[in-house]
Amino acid sequence: MPTPKADSLWIRAMPAVFVLIWSTGFIVARYGMPHAPPMTFLAWRYALSIAAFGVWVALARVPWPRQRAQWGHLAVTGVLMHAGYLGGVWAAVKAGMGAGLSALIVGLQPVLTAVWLSATGGRVAPRQWLGLVLGFVGLVLVVWHKFGHGGPGDSATPLNLAYAVAALLAITAGTLYQKRYLQPCDVRTANTVQLGAALLVTLPLALLEAEPMHWNAQSAGAMAWSVLGLTLGGSSLLYLLIQRGAAASVTSLMYLVPPCTAVLAWVLFGEPITPTTLAGTALTALGVALVVRGGR
Repeated sequence: MPTPKADSLWIRAMPAVFVLIWSTGFIVARYGMPHAPPMTFLAWRYALSIAAFGVWVALARVPWPRQRAQWGHLAVTGVLMHAGYLGGVWAAVKAGMGAGLSALIVGLQPVLTAVWLSATGGRVAPRQWLGLVLGFVGLVLVVWHKFGHGGPGDSATPLNLAYAVAALLAITAGTLYQKRYLQPCDVRTANTVQLGAALLVTLPLALLEAEPMHWNAQSAGAMAWSVLGLTLGGSSLLYLLIQRGAAASVTSLMYLVPPCTAVLAWVLFGEPITPTTLAGTALTALGVALVVRGGR
């Protein structure tokens, strides 16, 4: 049996492990998108994840949420944090956005979260306003550089920017909603309900896509990691961290995701890391750090 010391070490390591797993999500999107339309891939991902969680729930005999309201709240967060967030990211990558840029835009989620919490509390600190400005300037530097200059799979257009911003708004709203309304319950049954709601929203969109799903080693590998690593691992960790009140720890580390993703995308896909990209990413990271620290 795990010792209390081992449990304590695992709890402290959870935010860092989550961020490492989360960083691979943008890479998997870029890796799998040449072989599948985004909503079809995600519908398969949700269905396979539900099956995996279903087996886990049955073997462990864990309880389902008892209150009807909890099912509704779980469904809302599932639509926002799975269908909305993942749908926006995968659609943006399919529309030509690079993994690094999509991670940078969605990486502004801690800024929106901190500002919302501060605004609802009645005050936004001057340091946070400075962080907002720096983060916005950094993002503009990266986006402006990629408008009309990015190569295949690494460009910025009004369409893919709209998809990425929609993903940013969805993950922010989902995080705030979950923290506000969800009561603690088993992460396995909670994720199953969330994924079921996401599948109900995504499947009709998948049926409208004309492009077929091409199964090969690359798409199968992307699907396997999406289900086992990202959904069963990453999404479960995110749920546990929010329920444990460790959202601040996740937020403080989240701005490490864009530079980690940029390095992985450079190594795997050859996405260029220019001085402008480095400067913009650094400014955005500094801005997010100022917002987060200013809100504590």
